Amino acid sequence: MAKEQKEMQLLVRREMARRPLDTSMVQVSVSHGVIYLRGTLRAVRGHDLDLEHEINILQTILKQKAGIRDVVSELQTR
Repeated sequence: MAKEQKEMQLLVRREMARRPLDTSMVQVSVSHGVIYLRGTLRAVRGHDLDLEHEINILQTILKQKAGIRDVVSELQTR
């Protein structure tokens, strides 16, 4: 995996960590500047969240980052 792709994955993981989300079952992959989010997303215990809204916020934030061309979310919510 190219260094740029690893750096983008770390950037995505950092952004996800800033939200009250359990992303332990989320896979992040990068291809040509496109971020793919796959897996299951849950709210952290004690937080009542609209997960679809949180996904939209995360996509908006990530699309503003340098080098990221698009974000494809294939996330399931619980």
